[in-house]
Amino acid sequence: MNNVRPRLEELLFGSVENMSVESVDVADAVVRVEARSTARRAACPGCGCWSSRIHGSYLRFPRDLPTSGKLVVMSLRVRRFVCAEGSCPRKTFAEQVPGLTRRFARRTERLRSTLVSVGLALAGRAGARMSDAFGIQVSRNTLLRLITSLTDPPTATPRVLGVDEYAQRKGRIYGTVLVDVETRRPVDLLPDREADTLAAWLSERPEIEIICRDRALFYAEGATRSAPQALQVADRWHLWHNLGEAAEKCVYRHRACLRPAPESPQEPDQVSESPASSPWPTGHRFAERTRAKHATVHALLAAGHSKRSIARQLGMGFSTVLRFSRATEPEQLFTGQWQSRLTKLDAFKPYFDQRWQEGCTNAWKLWEETKARGCPDGYGNVRAYVSRNLHGKPQPVGPGRHPSAPSPAGFSPTPTPWPRTTSSSSRPCWPTAPNWTPSPSMCAPSHTCSPSCKATTSGMDRSGNRRRPAQPPAIRPASGT
Repeated sequence: MNNVRPRLEELLFGSVENMSVESVDVADAVVRVEARSTARRAACPGCGCWSSRIHGSYLRFPRDLPTSGKLVVMSLRVRRFVCAEGSCPRKTFAEQVPGLTRRFARRTERLRSTLVSVGLALAGRAGARMSDAFGIQVSRNTLLRLITSLTDPPTATPRVLGVDEYAQRKGRIYGTVLVDVETRRPVDLLPDREADTLAAWLSERPEIEIICRDRALFYAEGATRSAPQALQVADRWHLWHNLGEAAEKCVYRHRACLRPAPESPQEPDQVSESPASSPWPTGHRFAERTRAKHATVHALLAAGHSKRSIARQLGMGFSTVLRFSRATEPEQLFTGQWQSRLTKLDAFKPYFDQRWQEGCTNAWKLWEETKARGCPDGYGNVRAYVSRNLHGKPQPVGPGRHPSAPSPAGFSPTPTPWPRTTSSSSRPCWPTAPNWTPSPSMCAPSHTCSPSCKATTSGMDRSGNRRRPAQPPAIRPASGT
């Protein structure tokens, strides 16, 4: 064991000084390493004074880089020293192992540097997925937090400076971004886009030779005032953008000079098929889907694809692709369960059409009438047939409409006409229904009711009940009496 320990210390902590490995425990998924620091003294982080007086010790468990696909957890024993400087606000402090630990850290320095490299290369979500593949489970927020904790690297004064604006809040708050054009890296961000702010930044850097800027006036003023030695040029993107805007404005001003394109003559052999000749009319969802699939399959066949390749690309069966490829026209595919299928309403469709022409447009009324005639279908199918097939058909207008239902024994093809009235104030006599007799008060002046009609309807309402005599309106006393 004494010969193995130096090798373990060299393997695990080759770049760390004053470290001693006590033991290594290898489990199924975790490798635990027990180690301790062998430094004789440590520097106080408050005053920098060195101290060798030990106050106590405790264990830290920082995570290290995984090895052989297993998680490595260290059990590191560190000591707490007593600060020898009496004026130092810190009475005790814990030692830190250089290159291995830092204050309040739960990861070793080499694991931290690895995660920082992954975060700088792949950022948050992609970096978290890559770290998980390495056996290091971290969140995207942890990677972003490690990146933001880094100090800004020192930047040299660029020779060619790019100046442009950026929006912190579009339409409201804008700033200025400064970029090194040669290295294509951002140099600095200015809080606004004023000429004084840019002039103050350029006055501290006289080494700039070329300024590639936006064509805004405030950038031109700031660059001319503080960097007269620099050559000001417009970048390529703004040149193309401004050229495009100028061309668009010119075309817009002369839009009246543009001539309409001549219509191409239609070839006589191309005859458009009328929707009525197709089994499925234009706009039907099954028809449009079948036509689109037929066009796609034949386009891929014309491009040189095989039928099995087309089946894989479109997610269709091979037999379906064969059926589409053999059909020269999409109308040849309009067969199957959606074509010429008998329904329970077929025997009653002529009756529906006749009642629609008579003026009955209530689907519930039509269903009740056909139900009395022995129709086995439900109200939903009747309503669907009326809304899909009858709506939009012309109806008779004027005295020819007859809303009453014919007798259940049969229906007449010609509706009963309304009686004509002699004046606008007189009302026509209503047609006779099975359970209701018209009142003489509702008949036209030219109509003569029979004695039985007058005897049965005098003093009766429509439901057959005796009408109550009209009461005179109550007289209310005047206010204040």
